[in-house]
Amino acid sequence: MKLWLLRHARVDLAAGLCYGQSDVPAHAAHTDEAARAAAAVLPPGLPMWVSGLGRARQLSQALCALRPDLGMPITDARLNEMDFGEWELKPWSVIPMAAFDSWMADFAGHRFGGRESTQDVIERVAAALAELRAAGSPDALWVTHAGVIRAVQYLATHGAVRIRNARQWPAEAPAPGGLVCLQL
Repeated sequence: MKLWLLRHARVDLAAGLCYGQSDVPAHAAHTDEAARAAAAVLPPGLPMWVSGLGRARQLSQALCALRPDLGMPITDARLNEMDFGEWELKPWSVIPMAAFDSWMADFAGHRFGGRESTQDVIERVAAALAELRAAGSPDALWVTHAGVIRAVQYLATHGAVRIRNARQWPAEAPAPGGLVCLQL
């Protein structure tokens, strides 16, 4: 199975802010540019799932306008970005180093910002992948976020094994508006 992973376009926020589940809009022109780039390379008729967050839905709508063969996307909140809780929309620079230290000491289980752990994200993404596989679709497209894309990459490499530390977390994800295809 090929899973195409399309990251939402650049957001309309000041640089350096922590945002995950905050429903912030993407930049309209960058969204259109990302949709055109993806439309040019995606195979015909891919079923599409999209995060419940507006910035991902913006891109899926722009893509559907260019590629009606992709059909209407199915919204799935399991494709939402990680919830950073109390750190949402705060500058990364004001988050205390102790908060990062706690997260790195227990990368799997610590709820950075009090809401969701890295392992929580991996498990919800794994559940979405299992459902996709069970549906028997040979290929699919997810319009989503960097954290979800990294979770898919982690699962493709390590399977359902609990993440042990931050070194196992994939460092690479497509830039905003970028597309990657994984063979699963």
